[in-house]
Amino acid sequence: MIVLDLLTKIIAVALLTPYESVRILGGLVYFSLIRNPGAAFSMATGMTWLLALVAIGVVVVIIRMAPRLRSAAWAVSLGLVLGGAIGNLIDRIFRSPGFLQGHVVDFVSVFGPNAQYFPVFNVADSAITIGGISLVITALLGIDFDGTKVRARKSGAGSATTPPAGTDGA
Repeated sequence: MIVLDLLTKIIAVALLTPYESVRILGGLVYFSLIRNPGAAFSMATGMTWLLALVAIGVVVVIIRMAPRLRSAAWAVSLGLVLGGAIGNLIDRIFRSPGFLQGHVVDFVSVFGPNAQYFPVFNVADSAITIGGISLVITALLGIDFDGTKVRARKSGAGSATTPPAGTDGA
């Protein structure tokens, strides 16, 4: 995910001119190069350094959680969020105007050019969004980090030490 994000940003910066959009898919999608100093929907524009520190915190928390994960759904979801956070953090660290102040390269605009109808985004943003949505769905389904169903574990159902009622345990 990180490599794909980095490659697409390099291509976008090399081939696109800011605010001159390239129309594809009959106008459903436009490639519009915008450098975003803020968060999603250009919120917190003057707080780039704070957004970078939050991203570093997210990365640290996910990496520390990783050894305890036994659920594929949690692992994939957190992996998407982690990859997206690192992708945008790379921009905040290495792009101008400077360390922890860098502007994120966004280039995908849907339904209209230059964020006319929806904010411009990138591969990292897509990964964070998809990962976040799948985290919510996984939690709503009651799947815990270890892969067990939360309700089943709390009620003791499926316990290896207690056979289900009406069986001889064999």
